[in-house]
Amino acid sequence: MDDNDIESGIEDQAPPDDNHTIIRLLEPNEKISHMFRCARIQGLDTYEGLLLFGKDHVYIVDGFTLLKTREIRDIDTLLPNSYEPLLPSPGNGSPNRVRIKKQSSKFSYDDIREVHKRRYLLQPIAIELFSADGRNHLLALPKKLRNKVFNRFMAYSTSIADNAHQSVAGQKRTANVEQSTSLLSNLMGETTVTQRWVKGEISNFQYLMYLNTLAGRSYNDLMQYPVFPWILNDYESDVLDFSNPAIFRDFSKPMGAQCPQRLEQFLKRYREWDDPHGETPPYHFGTHYSSAMIVCSYLVRMEPFTQHFLRLQGGHFDLADRMFNSIREAWLSASKTNMADVKELVPEFFYLPEFLVNSNNFDLGCKQNGVQLNDVVLPPWAKDDPHEFIRVHRAALESEYVSQHLHEWIDLIFGYKQLGPPAVQACNLFHHLFYEGNVDIYSIDDPLKKNATIGFINNFGQIPKQLFKKPHPNKKQPTNKASMLDAANPILSSSTNLSSSDKLFFYHLDNLKPSLQPIKELKGPVGQILQVEKNVLAVEQNKALMPPNFNKTITWGFADHSLRLAQYETDKPIVICESSSQSPGEIVTCVCPTSKTVITAGTSTVLTVWELDLNNKSLRIVDNLYGHTEAVTCLAASDTYNIVVSGSRDCTAIVWDLCTKAFVRQLKKHNAPVAALAINNSTGQIASCAGTMLHVYTINGEELANVDTSVGRADRMQQILCVAFSQAIDWDPQNVIITGSSDGVVRMWSMEYVQVPKVPLNTLSTESSVLKESSDEKNKDVSENCSLLKTRTIAVQRLVKQLSISSETINEQGLVMKSGSESSLSEQEPKTPVKTIGRTDKIVFADENDSTPPIPTMRKKRAVKPNPLLRKSECNTSSSTDEPNIQQESLAVSDSVLRLSKSETNLIESFIIVDQDDLKTKPVSPLHRLRDGFQWQRQLVFRSKLTMHTAYDRKDNTEPASITCISISKDHRTVYIGDARGRVFTWNVAEHPGKGVADHWLKDEGAEQCNLCDVRFSLYERRHHCRNCGQLFCSKCSKYESEISRLRILKPVRVCKPCHTSLQSAKHT
Repeated sequence: MDDNDIESGIEDQAPPDDNHTIIRLLEPNEKISHMFRCARIQGLDTYEGLLLFGKDHVYIVDGFTLLKTREIRDIDTLLPNSYEPLLPSPGNGSPNRVRIKKQSSKFSYDDIREVHKRRYLLQPIAIELFSADGRNHLLALPKKLRNKVFNRFMAYSTSIADNAHQSVAGQKRTANVEQSTSLLSNLMGETTVTQRWVKGEISNFQYLMYLNTLAGRSYNDLMQYPVFPWILNDYESDVLDFSNPAIFRDFSKPMGAQCPQRLEQFLKRYREWDDPHGETPPYHFGTHYSSAMIVCSYLVRMEPFTQHFLRLQGGHFDLADRMFNSIREAWLSASKTNMADVKELVPEFFYLPEFLVNSNNFDLGCKQNGVQLNDVVLPPWAKDDPHEFIRVHRAALESEYVSQHLHEWIDLIFGYKQLGPPAVQACNLFHHLFYEGNVDIYSIDDPLKKNATIGFINNFGQIPKQLFKKPHPNKKQPTNKASMLDAANPILSSSTNLSSSDKLFFYHLDNLKPSLQPIKELKGPVGQILQVEKNVLAVEQNKALMPPNFNKTITWGFADHSLRLAQYETDKPIVICESSSQSPGEIVTCVCPTSKTVITAGTSTVLTVWELDLNNKSLRIVDNLYGHTEAVTCLAASDTYNIVVSGSRDCTAIVWDLCTKAFVRQLKKHNAPVAALAINNSTGQIASCAGTMLHVYTINGEELANVDTSVGRADRMQQILCVAFSQAIDWDPQNVIITGSSDGVVRMWSMEYVQVPKVPLNTLSTESSVLKESSDEKNKDVSENCSLLKTRTIAVQRLVKQLSISSETINEQGLVMKSGSESSLSEQEPKTPVKTIGRTDKIVFADENDSTPPIPTMRKKRAVKPNPLLRKSECNTSSSTDEPNIQQESLAVSDSVLRLSKSETNLIESFIIVDQDDLKTKPVSPLHRLRDGFQWQRQLVFRSKLTMHTAYDRKDNTEPASITCISISKDHRTVYIGDARGRVFTWNVAEHPGKGVADHWLKDEGAEQCNLCDVRFSLYERRHHCRNCGQLFCSKCSKYESEISRLRILKPVRVCKPCHTSLQSAKHT
């Protein structure tokens, strides 16, 4: 038996103290069957320890080793040279071990999802372990023992994922990534991840992550970190046009060959290479495209990469001029100007905006030109926002051009151009020590040469495992074509064939077809709606569906405060729990993130975490989470991110870690009790609703935007009761956040960017001047500011009341004014026409006696040929009493259309002013170019609303009700709405726009006579809907036909006479 493998218990080993230390880490009555030495790899560090296989668990314990005498000893108590380290020493000659508090990890065999063979120092000695809770470890093992340990995991782990959709490799273990597309392989059903990508089943980002995993790249090892390509070469434009190939890098060439002049220098070195010792063959590049230093330099602004970078640099930051500080400069250095720089990117460039921000305020130095390094300088098209940079960069990765050329880059990094003559022909040959199999560090006897080789591998990088020996197939053209209007948007036209992009509901908010009757009716208010395959499941507010099959429910709200598990179909109880150890008080809300975890909360202010054991039919309390000071009102959980968010009457929301059951952070700035929460499983964004306010945060607690959803409403008391995210294509800016309110209206919002002045308005007193005032003067200033705010708010409301009355007005200055809330259900009636004078970007109140300057939001919109398609805007105001948020004059950028239907809303800033020059031209670049003295700002912009069946302000709704639940189908073609009466309605994307019922249509029972000629409807006089305004007309008054571009109705449909006149006039304008 190998000295590194013990197949017995540990009770007989010596000394006793070390044994007892390990025994205390084990489960009660645990019996260890196998023991191996291992070293856990994390970043640049290695933690030597033991790998223990027990009866039901596997343990990884740092800081202990197994001597040749088969004794278990604490490494810190051993003398140097008294034992042989598991891993060879790095270049500095001393073991790279970290002596900190020892860590131990325990994994249930049921929770182990995947185990993969890996390399370390280019040697086949490691495995990587993936757990169901998101934890993963990279373990280096004694030489020649890797396969034995791997087989142990395969034998003990009963839940190893062998499903292509669940695997971190994107395919079954038995599938060969370069498997042929033969009939036999297809009959066996072993679809490879490459075949899935070629068919368009997975995104480009997913495929690159899968390839990195299959090639042995790991987040746990900075020396073989996942590698991603540079995508763009345009970091100077204000806006990117993804239909222009010139903005992309050449994917058929490595970074060293992007510039012909620099490539010639590399080729000259290759041709003239002469090694007198004959040990080093010629190569093109002596540096690598991915190394520990490259990774740390990109991520230097985040821990723990900052500390890793300092260690690599000898304890200090590099010279400021050599630090990563600008996306554009980094591209120029890697592609053109620096002979020693051929680096590619890391995955964080496509999903993690935080690495671009110096949030820890590190002193990164000052460049020779006097510029102090801080946040990374972004290209103009990123609008000076890391979140926008990540979104656009990800959209570029998923664009049609990249999809058709990505296989060329894969050939260079993972494919047949990695080695041999194809690599020489592609100018893609690196130093021979970068490649696996060229050196065996265990066979090098000379300690100096051994240390030099290990140091070279550590510091300069490692070539990934070669996955393809033949040219990689290219991606098939998507079969689902977007509509003509979608194609005008470069983001939409870049959508891969992940779904039928022309049928996603948020592209057709004006063409959603409501169900005429409820698809389900419950006994009480709807609490949860879920689509499972072809079925739609719905439960009341005191129930929660249990994953993964959702055929069981957790029910609460009983007089005995019990918690009950029951069958969904029959409500028959399976488990009834009346635990005396749970926190006192009534359960108000519950969420089930996994099949074994239930989390409840309520009036006790405590979150209780339960573990469900169906075998023993029991619910056991695992932990109690303390953090709120008042009753918990709502919960939301994400199994993807392993978090749960709780909202409370104390006006806060708290993010908790599901793995550690620990407090993570608090989301503040709520001015009312938090009533609804939602988590975006694609992006990690968190939406919280308090009163009428909608807040959106990142998973790391940064508030992205907020909006008061009651602005412009006659009834300011309506409250948000539920919220949901669309998550189909997370890089698409047209994704929406949907809110449901007590007024029975479903509203949809999108994140957009507007331009606001850099300098605050002169009317706002500066904070420094306030601090110098006496207490009496402070109170006086506060009173004056409050009075000013009130006056300005009234003025804005009066202005909007005037601006939102007519569908179109042309004033004496020749400006076209369109209301963003034109609707047949308008709540305000016109009283005084508004006048616009002077510059086109200034608005003056009709009341000349009012000296208070206005604070509207101005939005210039893009005109899409053949008709000018304009859309509404939304002001981002806050009703907080602590910090009044006065909206500044701004210029917004938007690509959508103005809606003139009943699906509009009367919001304060629901108007736009467009110069006639804007109607004649299509300004592409000016829309995105930042004006002097302005800066970009994120805002939540109103997109549309749903009102049929539930809205209280529609007279044709005979049974209105509050919206209590919102859900979206998996294919994002259907929106499910549940109300307080227990009804579930659906809104679907219309197959043929204009031929079915639309949300803005007046119900048949809503009118008894023609809206134009007052002819009464009868058996002989049918009702006809105008497809544009939705009102009911007789056949004579609705005999006209016209296309309606704003509703994406491109064929003539029935409209009334006034709408026909308006549409034809707009067409010829």
